[in-house]
Amino acid sequence: MLNFIKKNIAKVWAKKHVAKTQAFKNNAAKDQEALLLDLIKTAEKTLFGREHQFENIKSIEDFQKLVPISDYEDLKPYIEKVKRGQAKILWPNLPEYFAKTSGTTSGAKYIPISKEGMPYQVAAAQSAIFHYIAQKGNADFVNGKMIFLQGSPELEEVNGVKTGRLSGIVAHHIPNYLQKSRLPSWETNCIEDWETKVDKIVEETETQNMTLISGIPPWLIMYFEKLTEKHNKKITQIFPNLQLIITGGVNYEPYREKMNDLLGKPVDIVQTFPASEGFFAFQDDYQKEGLLLLTNHGIFFEFVPLEEFGKPDARRLTIGEVELNKDYAMILTTNSGLWAYSIGDVVRFIAKNPHRVLVSGRTKHFTSAFGEHVIAYEVEEAMKATVEKFPCQITEFHLAPQVNPEEGLPYHEWFIEFAKEPNDLEKFRVELDQQLRQRNTYYDDLISGNILQVLKIKSLKKNAFQDYAKAEGKLGGQNKIPRLANDRKIADFLEKL
Repeated sequence: MLNFIKKNIAKVWAKKHVAKTQAFKNNAAKDQEALLLDLIKTAEKTLFGREHQFENIKSIEDFQKLVPISDYEDLKPYIEKVKRGQAKILWPNLPEYFAKTSGTTSGAKYIPISKEGMPYQVAAAQSAIFHYIAQKGNADFVNGKMIFLQGSPELEEVNGVKTGRLSGIVAHHIPNYLQKSRLPSWETNCIEDWETKVDKIVEETETQNMTLISGIPPWLIMYFEKLTEKHNKKITQIFPNLQLIITGGVNYEPYREKMNDLLGKPVDIVQTFPASEGFFAFQDDYQKEGLLLLTNHGIFFEFVPLEEFGKPDARRLTIGEVELNKDYAMILTTNSGLWAYSIGDVVRFIAKNPHRVLVSGRTKHFTSAFGEHVIAYEVEEAMKATVEKFPCQITEFHLAPQVNPEEGLPYHEWFIEFAKEPNDLEKFRVELDQQLRQRNTYYDDLISGNILQVLKIKSLKKNAFQDYAKAEGKLGGQNKIPRLANDRKIADFLEKL
């Protein structure tokens, strides 16, 4: 009886929630401008606000004239002041949290999350689930166990501000009604070594009634592989009531074949787009492509055409000015004190009103050693089309240029870890090259003009990418290995394998 009540309450909540979201889906442009001006007014007396003349900003145009696009290095002097305990720097109050991320050029990054910003992180995740329940008309999973593969919830303090990984911070905000259903245990979640942690998660979950599982695809695969190897069964045989997988962090498509094989039969997938800087979008229709951009969640969005990104005269477009099927660098202004901040993600709009996006890559992750500027979306779509024609299972891949081969013309080199190789790897290679040529005219011109030769593939041993991540100290959590590079740092490591 209790289970019946729980799932029916969830269905009622979901229906009411989805009804309330209809207004923002159709009024994005108007809401966004009002949001920006509210953020400006709130932060007018901060150090950043005074230095950038917030009192003179009355429109989006004013904002774009007075506040340049920034990255972490630009905001770092302000963040260092905040870390020393100073208020009224980027936002009126000290942040509630610092989300600590592993940087590259900047070392560790400390992304502020204000008391106003944190509730939106939780609300967006809840909204994704409510949209699923309302569309599916089924909430049976609320009566089972749920697992969230995440970083350690243990937090340190930096001058009174709690600091840790975003997924660990979010663990402190799981609603009470979900806490009893949530796995793994607190003690297991606090294990830092990822392999040890996953082994312990397997022990704690293998006999449970798992109905919802959440995590980024590479680590879901690692968890699922350990389960299937131990039990010699598919995941849906081990967890027959598994109904929903929530994933995010990277594009799910390249992992779909491998996940389907591990699962054994279809399980509903809901994709999300969260980051330390905010929760930007989720899949509001689990049967359709594209993620709903959350234009009413405390974030003002701007979009720079990818071909203009980094140029001094680059256009900064609002949500009302974007075009469909074009790639844009995403710029954020948030209610945690990030101002015209370049997060590094590239998105492509596939619908308007409501606005839905695909995450098409990273501004710093591309291959352009020969001027081709190949981005993640192009290689992932090329791979997807090739796998459909020559069935196989791919665990992970990485593309790097080979500029100085021992003989012949330069080429793109693909390092692929197959869970199951195609029957004819040579035909697969030729098709993959053709698919990429269809999606990137510059690459096509380089092949046609005999500047490059057809791509080459190196097939890697099992767990090659895990070995690389382990060697770099980036195994587990939200760490992701770049799919594209302009150098051979990752390629040289993989080549040894």
